[in-house]
Amino acid sequence: MNSRTLWLLGAGLLALAGAVFAAGTQGLAEANQPGTNPNPVRLMRPPVAPLSAMALLGKEIFYDASLSSSGSLSCASCHSPDHAYGPPNDGPVMLGGANLSRQGARAVPSLTYLDRQPNFSIGPDKGDDDNIIPLAQMAALGQQAARTTKTAGGSGASANIVPQGGLFWDGRADTLQDQALFPLLDANEMDGGSAEIVADKLRRAPYANRFVELFGAGVLRNQRLLIAEAMFAVARYQVEEPSFHPYTSKYDYWLEGKASLSEGELRGLQLFNDPDKANCAGCHTSAPTRDGLPPMFTDHQYEALGAPRNAALAGNKDSDYFDLGVCGPHRTDIPEQTQYCGMFLTPTLRNTATRHAFFHNGVFSTLEQVMDFYNFRDTNPEKVFRRAADGTVQKYDDIPQKYHANVDVTDPPFDRHLGDKPAMTDQDMTDIIAFLKTLTDGYKAENQGVSGTARP
Repeated sequence: MNSRTLWLLGAGLLALAGAVFAAGTQGLAEANQPGTNPNPVRLMRPPVAPLSAMALLGKEIFYDASLSSSGSLSCASCHSPDHAYGPPNDGPVMLGGANLSRQGARAVPSLTYLDRQPNFSIGPDKGDDDNIIPLAQMAALGQQAARTTKTAGGSGASANIVPQGGLFWDGRADTLQDQALFPLLDANEMDGGSAEIVADKLRRAPYANRFVELFGAGVLRNQRLLIAEAMFAVARYQVEEPSFHPYTSKYDYWLEGKASLSEGELRGLQLFNDPDKANCAGCHTSAPTRDGLPPMFTDHQYEALGAPRNAALAGNKDSDYFDLGVCGPHRTDIPEQTQYCGMFLTPTLRNTATRHAFFHNGVFSTLEQVMDFYNFRDTNPEKVFRRAADGTVQKYDDIPQKYHANVDVTDPPFDRHLGDKPAMTDQDMTDIIAFLKTLTDGYKAENQGVSGTARP
């Protein structure tokens, strides 16, 4: 069999696998030996190589707590490598500032798997189309366009004219380099002060000579260049260090035929992909890409889900304050696009079982609470939202009434109504959580042999 035939066979099986994972996992256990993947594939992982000199410098900066005003916070303090580069504690947000007493504005996102995050844009996904349409023009189209329902295995995600890509919960940074600077200067986080203060600390850091070696002595005299190169080094560290994108979950190995899912995990996968049940894969894509890249468990788009207001956040004590995601207050360039108010980035579900703060405001602390939100938000909202003094359920209480029309009420299971039968049973939700736990990196595969389809 020649290499082209092998490639075609591999591509065919990958396409088949995608179809199976996206919508056709019903009956999977019956179709094969329990727990095994009937169509194993070979996933294309990033190459592993020694860190470059630039990345090694970035590593020093990533772990340097002296850059914060408290002298106690580094990038790694909130993005802990022992917690999938997410927060290491159980609080809804992290504490920062000079005395570590100021609340961050939002739950800390993970830094894993950001190397495949596209730049911020407003959809639909244009693929290889080189015609660039200005952001404002696309947003204007989005004001008129009907929203397509997103279901597992469907094409709604690529058709919708909604924000997609970018970093942070509101996509306000496109590059890891830009992203690294925000928490360094944020008064509620590392609180590094001014650019002058940060540059002075970099000049006095024990790794200052690395800047000279890489960029010449002049870099230390150029404040703007010094900070830019420092943030670029942090970005290179995140790109080159394998632990930021390991793809070593049990599910990854199951895709490759190197691990078996338990009965509950397999049923959870089927429910995850079932558009009439959880429909998680409608936004959290579970299939490998056509070219064999592991699934990201996000479509990189933004949604207004209407999560409950978190009374534990100090900013929310002001009843007139609302965090509206894409249209402000932290993102400031498209506040007039009010059709996007309340939308936040759909995060990857990889390593989600290691977290204790879910959604942008950290209002949920367990996966069970998250599943209850999806299952009961519309059928039994009293299980999710607080009641007002008069007993009225305060649905969507973290979004002003004038923007409630932005909340997703079409994608299953959010297409149900008050009093309807919930989409999932208690056992369904238990099984889905069992599956979500297979997305945690660091699983030791029993069979290291390759049974998937090889690429040329």
